[in-house]
Amino acid sequence: MLKVEEQTPVVFSSELLAKFDDIKSRYPADKSKSALLPLLHLVQAEYLWVSTPAMDKVAEYLNIQPIEVYEVATFYTMYFLKPQGKYALEVCRTGPCCLVGAEKILSHLENKLGVKEGEVTADGLFSFRGVECLAACGYGPVLQISPEYTFYENLTTESVDKLIEDLKNKI
Repeated sequence: MLKVEEQTPVVFSSELLAKFDDIKSRYPADKSKSALLPLLHLVQAEYLWVSTPAMDKVAEYLNIQPIEVYEVATFYTMYFLKPQGKYALEVCRTGPCCLVGAEKILSHLENKLGVKEGEVTADGLFSFRGVECLAACGYGPVLQISPEYTFYENLTTESVDKLIEDLKNKI
């Protein structure tokens, strides 16, 4: 994973551009903008977030205006517009999950990781945030981990602690 600062010019690797080409080839030539969402996913997988310079390069690649990329990236919450941890923990914070302890899980994450919602741990491994419905109301509280979108249900503070330790040991 590469780190990109907000104003650092972005140069996409030949490997990433090859993936761009593959995705873009799936659409008619006059509809290449249709590749925008999957290209943003690739950028985020590479850099862990989608910076403004990266969005500008995607716009250039697709031959569209940067504002067209900004509109999409800011509309969808699945794109991170500021740096995230290697593991971005996303906890459902809508009503059904809150009724069974989502707020307790969010508070526990803040205490366990030593950062506030939206911040990144000093080691760069973790960030967390509350998100809207993850469509598992009967299994709450629930959490997903970006960028793989691994899903965890029926969370407890103990299961969250184990998950964090397992992720730390994964590196």
